[in-house]
Amino acid sequence: IEHYSVSIATHPDNASSNRYMDIHPYNRTAVLAGGTRYLNASWILELHGGKWWVATQAPLPDTANAFLTFIMNPITTPVSRHHCRIRTIVQLTRHSEAGRVKAHPYFPSVVGQSAALESGDPGAAPLKVTTLKVEHIREASCIKSTVSVSTMSGIQSHVFQHLLYDAWPDHGVPSPADRSTLLSFLQLVQRVNCEGFDDDPPIVAGCSAGVGRTGAFIALASLLRSHKVLSPTKQPSSPQVLPPSPIGPLPRSVENDPVVKEIDFLREQRPGMVQRDEQVRLIYEML
Repeated sequence: IEHYSVSIATHPDNASSNRYMDIHPYNRTAVLAGGTRYLNASWILELHGGKWWVATQAPLPDTANAFLTFIMNPITTPVSRHHCRIRTIVQLTRHSEAGRVKAHPYFPSVVGQSAALESGDPGAAPLKVTTLKVEHIREASCIKSTVSVSTMSGIQSHVFQHLLYDAWPDHGVPSPADRSTLLSFLQLVQRVNCEGFDDDPPIVAGCSAGVGRTGAFIALASLLRSHKVLSPTKQPSSPQVLPPSPIGPLPRSVENDPVVKEIDFLREQRPGMVQRDEQVRLIYEML
């Protein structure tokens, strides 16, 4: 079915850009840096909250340049065509867990240091990345970094906020003791993206694969927005802007369950969103 085609992600030219060989974005929601450079990332719309996100795998060393090119340049959101720039990136995984690499750093860990990000794509310019500030926000289990990305000449530049939540294990959920930090982190993400601005641009959210923890996080944000725990987005989009599922409606037994509806809506936009049973339970428990 063309609706669920992943041919862009599986094309031989793009296969090496996938961190995991079984996680592929749908063509219709795939994010392309500069309109042409493939990223394993998907445009995502909340069902209940109406906010746009980008769900992404953790960038690989060879895709960090394309990823930050996407962050640096103005974008237009799907359907609404709202013109904006990304200013908030959420990372829900540590760089390594249980001895395995889950995410590669793409900016220096030391304030004031800069790094050059080369690109393997012909014609793509190298980028300069500089860490401007690092804060530890204990109540939200967050490391907040202010980062500048620019062309090497400095003619084009952009500053974004990177928020790392470090209390969510892979293939699991935050412990009961950490649930309050997760709620504080959700509220912090909202404040960072909106406070002092007239708009509410899409937030980039990712873990390692960009489906399990990322899906649960976006689902929570949407449902908490509908419960008025999070503020409404300033440019909401209706779920009707997306095409209906070709496999039909949910079964009657769950058609009125807001959590099931949210997860189903997210999975229509990126395969595998909210990957594990315990992540589903977390959403119910947080509500």
